[in-house]
Amino acid sequence: MTQQMLADVVQVSRQTIVAIEKDKYSPSLEVAFKIAAHFQLPVDAVFSYQ
Repeated sequence: MTQQMLADVVQVSRQTIVAIEKDKYSPSLEVAFKIAAHFQLPVDAVFSYQ
């Protein structure tokens, strides 16, 4: 899956996905849940708070 494909699924920009991947941006709860749901994983399997 490309960054653009994931961005389209969760309705954010590709730049937002890039920033999340680089740990430069923390997604909103809504976006975090959408990403986790897309991959059929619990949110804590995709994101962690440090």
